[in-house]
Amino acid sequence: MDEYIKGRGSQIKTQNRFLKAGYVTEHIEGLDEPLMEAPTTQIFYEQAKKIVNKVTSPDLGMMYSLNPYQGCEHGCIYCYARNTHEYYGFSAGLDFESKIMVKKNAPQLLEKFILHSDWQPVPIAVSGNTDCYQPLERKFQITRGLLKIFAQYRHPLGMITKNSLILRDLDLLTDLSQENLVHVYISLTTLDEDLRRMMEPRTASATKRLKTIEALAKAGVPVGVMTAPIIPGLNHHEIPSLLKAAADHGALAAGMTIVRLNGAIGQLFEDWLRKNFPDRFDKVWNQISAMHGGQVNDSQFGRRMTGEGNFAETIHQLFKASKKKHLTGRHMPPYDLSKFRKGGNLSLF
Repeated sequence: MDEYIKGRGSQIKTQNRFLKAGYVTEHIEGLDEPLMEAPTTQIFYEQAKKIVNKVTSPDLGMMYSLNPYQGCEHGCIYCYARNTHEYYGFSAGLDFESKIMVKKNAPQLLEKFILHSDWQPVPIAVSGNTDCYQPLERKFQITRGLLKIFAQYRHPLGMITKNSLILRDLDLLTDLSQENLVHVYISLTTLDEDLRRMMEPRTASATKRLKTIEALAKAGVPVGVMTAPIIPGLNHHEIPSLLKAAADHGALAAGMTIVRLNGAIGQLFEDWLRKNFPDRFDKVWNQISAMHGGQVNDSQFGRRMTGEGNFAETIHQLFKASKKKHLTGRHMPPYDLSKFRKGGNLSLF
């Protein structure tokens, strides 16, 4: 592979569909300097007007979500959130991984939202789009600020991350878990470190993620595993070992989705797959397409995250059998919405 950018998932800068002009490389001899090189991370501060979003998709198991960051340094090549970066005028490729929007006023906006007179508490997902514990969280501590608000008002929440940084906030998570106010899911896609480094270059290793599950479980924080996305020909065969490892470390539940490559993600994933797995490109690409009505992209509710057809059914049966074998009798405790206390609390800000 020529000039492969190590430490980044994207290897190309895709065209932004909202911009009329863009860079092209058809005449490489005319360039005075390299068009593609390893970018350094740039931080952009966004003074957000709201932070909690109502989720209306019928096949998502959440009602509200919030995202303290836009863009994600983790660089997972399959990430569906990449397309949202185009709304900011950036590319879904390297820009998504290196140009990060930071919403420093997120805790204040959350407090304002839950104190609205009409608000009735339901769990809020942190995050629904990009990882709330991505590397910049170590510096900005916005997610920790959000947890303080949830804890202050005894408001329920769910969290999903693939970063062991979540253990920094074990004090707040333990406090919330004592009244059944929090569920945590750790994303675990592969136990193969070579694949993980290529597919999710700036994430915690599988070993660290399993230790994170174990630490949360020992502290009494309800924790599950999300094996998503499942990619045929790359990680689908790992489903039994992923669920066994998660269960052995204390996971109470497991979920999964089938990969889909909407928008610019199809082009990014195709380039990445050709460069990293040229010997099995056709197999992986054709199987993804077969599960989504003949296209790698899929926006049809009910099918887009589950797939259809024989191969999708095989994956789901393998997941169900593995879940039954390793997680039977385990479940996340129900949220206690009665603990929410709106009045009589002083603002932390």
